[in-house]
Amino acid sequence: MFKQLGKRLLEKRLISEKQLKKALDRQRNKGGRLGQNLCDMGYLREENLDRVFHPVPPMPQTVAGSGLDLGFITDLALKHILFLGEFGRNELIERIKLPTTIVDAVLENLRKDQFVEVKGAELYARHSFRFAMTEQGIRRANILLEVCRYVGPAPVTLEAYREMVELQTVKNILVDDQRVRQAFNHLVINDDLLYRLGPALSSGKEIFLYGPPGNGKTSIAEAIGRLLPGTVFIPYALWVRGEIINVYDPVSHGDIVSTFGDDHPDQRWAEVRRPVIMAGGELSLRTLDLDFNAITKYYEAPLQVKANNGVLIIDDFGRQQIDPKQLLNRWMVPLDRRIDFMTLHTGMKFSIPFDTLVIFSTNIEPADLVDEAFLRRIRYKIKIDYPSIGDFEEIFQRICEESGMSFRRPVFDHLIDHYYRRLEVRFSACHPKDLLEHIIEEASYHGHPPELSQGALDRAWHNYFVNSRLGANVLP
Repeated sequence: MFKQLGKRLLEKRLISEKQLKKALDRQRNKGGRLGQNLCDMGYLREENLDRVFHPVPPMPQTVAGSGLDLGFITDLALKHILFLGEFGRNELIERIKLPTTIVDAVLENLRKDQFVEVKGAELYARHSFRFAMTEQGIRRANILLEVCRYVGPAPVTLEAYREMVELQTVKNILVDDQRVRQAFNHLVINDDLLYRLGPALSSGKEIFLYGPPGNGKTSIAEAIGRLLPGTVFIPYALWVRGEIINVYDPVSHGDIVSTFGDDHPDQRWAEVRRPVIMAGGELSLRTLDLDFNAITKYYEAPLQVKANNGVLIIDDFGRQQIDPKQLLNRWMVPLDRRIDFMTLHTGMKFSIPFDTLVIFSTNIEPADLVDEAFLRRIRYKIKIDYPSIGDFEEIFQRICEESGMSFRRPVFDHLIDHYYRRLEVRFSACHPKDLLEHIIEEASYHGHPPELSQGALDRAWHNYFVNSRLGANVLP
């Protein structure tokens, strides 16, 4: 389904076949990605490579170019008009996100069928016409709403979506050591871990983060999401075999941005930062399939589709509503072949891209969750362990600074000697923030500035730990 980068570059005449062959030879000998090898050899400029991976969907000028039927667009427009009352052409363009040439054809159809009528004009020109629905149009719109209550931007075709996901693939993201270190500079992470994380991120392969709780697995996963560069185009909705699937979600995809300058993209696509979607204990098999709403009569895309061209974090893996093996069996083919399969409520099946960097995060031993066959399919398994005393101190100092408290060495030494060493409690990366928050909340209640004192820290310790006097390392 996916075209190779070399073929796309040849089609756009950005490189020659001879240059491609030499770059492929270099890739075999030195590794790395084809695009970077072409740039390093001087055959391709990075801005040209970026344009290949960040295409702007062209604005369709005809109904055929939109991939939709004129009848479908007309019905969608009529549903919008029902909620508009009296309207002008530009208001309808803004609603359905299609250009003037197509909207004019739609309005002509609606007038011909006597569903709308002209109510007036300012300049006696078509673009200034004001329209209103007729009684016949209102009846027709209400019938259409009974069939499907989707009233949003015009959808894009599945084929157009497949092509766009391919061009924006997360597999071709380039990150270097400097960028990785910058993305994690707000966390205390040792060099060995960063050295291992870098190649994992650059590969675009699945990552399995595991280790004891409270040591930053979720924070690291979120930082990986923020590391992804650039923006991608997400369709508001898909049109698949006569059915509508809603894709764009403000909660999952964030704010719409615009970086296309003088280009005029297809407005049916929203330009957003690469999505970073997190699923925790609420994840179920149902959330991984199309969700058909029997009232609205259209679908909501599942999490992995909304995460295409971005990151999907499965947090607290093993504590979901479904057995981990069920989840992994569901994703065995998608993770391997980068294609998922969906089923409409009519029983019709179709394939859809699975182009997301999946990060599994768990504090359960991997061997207790999944078998060796699945672990083999996850390229990178990285353990996030307890911090060293040096890292623990640095975290403590950072939290003190962020909280406006002076770091006091005698008080910190008291914490280490009297509690951690005497009671044989393991250092956890979450402890400094949690303990200092107790001090801040206590100070706020009593109306004085927070201060790192031995008494305040003692009270924080006993409030935080269960059986703190006995040395049990059990968090509330």
